[in-house]
Amino acid sequence: MREQDVRYRPAGGVDEPVLLSPPDVGPLEESYLLRALRSGWVAPVGPDVDAFEREVAERVGTAHAVALCSGTAGLHLALVALGVRPGDAVLVPTLTFVATANAVVYTGAEPVFVDCEPDTGNLDPELLDRTLRDLRRSGRRIGAVLPVDMFGSCADYGRILPICAAAGAPVVEDAAEALGAAREGRAAGSFGRAGVLSFNGNKIITTSGGGMLVSDDGDLVARCRYLSTQARQPVPHYEHTDTGYNYRLSNLLAALGRAQLRRLDGMLTRRRAHRERYAKLFAGVAGVRLLADADAAANCWLTSIVVDQETAGWRAADLGRHLAAHRIETRRVWKPLHLQPVFAGSRAALSGAAERLFADGLTLPSGSGMSDHQAARVAEAIDRFLEGR
Repeated sequence: MREQDVRYRPAGGVDEPVLLSPPDVGPLEESYLLRALRSGWVAPVGPDVDAFEREVAERVGTAHAVALCSGTAGLHLALVALGVRPGDAVLVPTLTFVATANAVVYTGAEPVFVDCEPDTGNLDPELLDRTLRDLRRSGRRIGAVLPVDMFGSCADYGRILPICAAAGAPVVEDAAEALGAAREGRAAGSFGRAGVLSFNGNKIITTSGGGMLVSDDGDLVARCRYLSTQARQPVPHYEHTDTGYNYRLSNLLAALGRAQLRRLDGMLTRRRAHRERYAKLFAGVAGVRLLADADAAANCWLTSIVVDQETAGWRAADLGRHLAAHRIETRRVWKPLHLQPVFAGSRAALSGAAERLFADGLTLPSGSGMSDHQAARVAEAIDRFLEGR
């Protein structure tokens, strides 16, 4: 039996719900976990943590990595290590999960939201440039820029990095969704002063919960590692001269991550096959396109379509309701952060692109654990919907 056919899933029949991106685990993960458990290394550090860090750094192409309890923790530590302080402006895409902006708030800095490119959903470099210039003219200190690799497609760093360098703004790459993706021969996570990956339960690989900060900057990584262990001084007793955080990944979860990393290439193949299937399904449908960047080697974490209602004659929400009736999960594209109540009144540089994607976008089941039977169910349900239009 092929490796991708051997998975552990919640109990259910052949017509169980098709989820957006559930964990994809099986016997290999079980064997790694049992080995780690039997080794006695159950504490937050251990040999699997060290090995996981080395293996992820090698995969991403960076010199260093530190394993953490979440991607959010990685973003927070990177900002702290870079000296971001209260009152700083930190530029964040408005089209992203709230964690990106929350990490900025943890430091006391102010997130300044920047709109996206309409074709890719990634940070708009031209709007970023104008916003940085405006902030500098007004005398604001710029703490950092946090581009996000949306849905597993790297942002346009060939344009973003020179803009940020000219403004003296360090870049922290939020590659939470992008492990295995690349752009112009460089792996996601390797751009900027630091990159941050997520291993949440719905990501490309999972450690249940977890993340990784990767960087070529050894001093920055050492600072983050120190802060992530409650800033404990290297003395026999407990001594602390800085405020630290309880952010380290456990050895057991690192063991799970190591097994997942061994299977990463197969998982990417499955997700990319799902993207190709959706591309063929909608190829002849007027007014429907995939949200994707043709210049990036995406990992296809999630596949989203964008529907022009006037041309298609139906809305993305109509398809979403139809699929829900067939027990198939979908989700709207991220609600822009400048529309979130928690960030009401925050500064934002807007073109309207993110709001249009939120209104017209729909994310479809994309998990590597989706069986051939489930994929066929999704395709059949979409076909029926389209036939009815």
